[in-house]
Amino acid sequence: MPVGRTFSVEAAIAADPDVALLAGWQFDALGEGVAQLEAAGIPVVVVDYNAQTLEAHLASTRVIGTLMGAQDRAEALAALYEGKITDTMARVAAAGDTPRKVYVELAKKGPAEVGNTYGNGMWAGVIDLVGGANIAKGQIENWGPLAPEYVLAQQPEVILLAGSEWLSAPEAVRVGFGADAAAAQEKMAAYLTRPGWADLPAVTSGEVHAIYHGGARSLSDFVFARYLGKVLHPAAFADVDPQAELAAYYAEWLPIPLDGIFVQKLQ
Repeated sequence: MPVGRTFSVEAAIAADPDVALLAGWQFDALGEGVAQLEAAGIPVVVVDYNAQTLEAHLASTRVIGTLMGAQDRAEALAALYEGKITDTMARVAAAGDTPRKVYVELAKKGPAEVGNTYGNGMWAGVIDLVGGANIAKGQIENWGPLAPEYVLAQQPEVILLAGSEWLSAPEAVRVGFGADAAAAQEKMAAYLTRPGWADLPAVTSGEVHAIYHGGARSLSDFVFARYLGKVLHPAAFADVDPQAELAAYYAEWLPIPLDGIFVQKLQ
């Protein structure tokens, strides 16, 4: 149930749902609308994958399973997720290497315009989980652009270009369903034409990556955490194949094939 300027509590009540399932931010945005739903006899249930904690992911999954009468399926998914995250954290702890500087940018508008980065939450949460040093931390409260001069001065060792299926954004790094690897490579390479980027450690060492923006804050986000973990700690994650793990997740749990590009290193 989306929440925004076009959302109507009255229309939701008229639809007579058995339950209103809201994300945490939707619950907050609805305000008094929550009380209206409940007064109409519609239970309101909140899940929160945006919190990016193991506990919230597991609890949210189990709640959805209970609502859908699929507790066994939900428990299996929760166990899978907990195992992958626990394993990821153990590998990071065992790596014991110096944190490498990471810069992530929302690559929607192309290199001519600086996209958002993340100081807290979203990709910042993933970077923290796998032991990276996020150059936006302490500079950006939640999300927003960093000054180009600051990025150059920080000398990031890994660059993540977060892309998606933005068909209406011609300069975007398009990854996700239906994405083409060659086209993604071309759009990624365009970012290296920015002043000073050719000499950044991430560029000279070949550590520029595209990553699916829809991959954070979901039940499959462990794949993207493990991909970045492998970039930052290659020895500790030597036997981990994130692409194979994502393919296995789709094959086992989803009714659609994994068709597209979801992570990719700039060649």
